[in-house]
Amino acid sequence: MARLGDVVLKVRSKNAGPFWVTIDVFCGSPEVYARVVPALATGEVAALYRVEPQHLKRFDIADLSVIKFSLPRPVVQGSRDDRDMHGAQWAVLLEEADVRV
Repeated sequence: MARLGDVVLKVRSKNAGPFWVTIDVFCGSPEVYARVVPALATGEVAALYRVEPQHLKRFDIADLSVIKFSLPRPVVQGSRDDRDMHGAQWAVLLEEADVRV
């Protein structure tokens, strides 16, 4: 097992509007992409972020060696309970996740 952040080039998160966050996994090469795609099970990523699997959108973009996840924010961006207005901290959970590659 390895930490995802040690295997890929970068994991980044950002806003995707006031109701969604997007997390991008930049693999850096087609070889790393081919190893990481099967190692990142959609259900496990959904459980990590505590969302129902049907609410997690996944996009595997082979031409760019990128895996993109979009998920609903638990609270609306900018609301009183929002702890990360720009969505920048969401990537850390996935970056530190153990994967079998």
